[in-house]
Amino acid sequence: MTVHELDAAGIHDPELRVAYTRCRALNARHGKTYFLATRLLPVDRRPAVHALYGFARRADDIVDDLDSTATPGDRARALLALEAQLKTGRRGARAAEPVIRALADTAGRYDIDHRHFTDFLSSMRSDLTVGGYASYEELGRYMHGSAAVIGLQMLPVLGTVTAREEAAPHAAALGVAFQLTNFLRDVGEDLDRGRLHLPTELLAAHGADRERFEWSRSTGMPDARITDVLRAAAAHNRTVYRAALPGIAMLAPVSRPCIRTAFVLYSGILDAIEADGYAVLHRRAVVPRRRRAAVALDGLVRAVAARRVRRRRADAFAAVRSDGMSRPRAAGAPAPAREEAV
Repeated sequence: MTVHELDAAGIHDPELRVAYTRCRALNARHGKTYFLATRLLPVDRRPAVHALYGFARRADDIVDDLDSTATPGDRARALLALEAQLKTGRRGARAAEPVIRALADTAGRYDIDHRHFTDFLSSMRSDLTVGGYASYEELGRYMHGSAAVIGLQMLPVLGTVTAREEAAPHAAALGVAFQLTNFLRDVGEDLDRGRLHLPTELLAAHGADRERFEWSRSTGMPDARITDVLRAAAAHNRTVYRAALPGIAMLAPVSRPCIRTAFVLYSGILDAIEADGYAVLHRRAVVPRRRRAAVALDGLVRAVAARRVRRRRADAFAAVRSDGMSRPRAAGAPAPAREEAV
């Protein structure tokens, strides 16, 4: 399928093909839910999504790889080197890292604002020194770079049927919703890295603190106050999903099944966390395979239907143009209908 995707996207340079293939492998290995949803996109748009994921994953690995012996200083220098390569790639020069070569190509093809990438790296750098946040407002400033910009990067690739500016707040909200879900699912692992992405004000509102979370993580003992915090965090997360939901209808029809599937699967992680009694400090909650398969199948049916509609409209538009070019239009007759933007 990799070759088919690259051919469909018009990516023929051998070095670029290798770079995109590397990004696709990262997506397949680490972003299982994300990769599954990406498979529902038209083949020509998938390489760009793989490139965006590959870049984000590369930066995240620099910051969060628990198996690495790198010091915070080493990680900071690696992020700076990655950013320097990004600037090199944006100038059209050859970057050393394959993921940067693919990213630079994607950013150019889809005219993605370079500030989304620099904002992302800024948030990644803060992870090296910041271990917690006082409020949701403070956490939100961090998540603009770490999550909201991911949705904004994706928007030009997905396409919209409205003005991009109208869809942008919903795309940003969906990026934030996904990351809040990751924070809940991975709260135990994040504690092991010295971070807690639950605001101090939220903990205090339920009589808990960071030390209690660390105690529960180390002992395996549950605590009702921690459960209350996690339940409230999940409720907040669901409000962000609701804010993001209207944006799906603003996307190009062929992109909606992909994002809808990701929406259902990621929000389903919250259901899995609730069903497991909010035991995320001790084990990772997962969406059951049967549920994942059912959602993926529904997404596939929707994707196939959307592509058929697009092909029929494209064929009809081509026929109208051919007919209009072969016969002069009568005075006062309406112009041929314009194809819906997708």
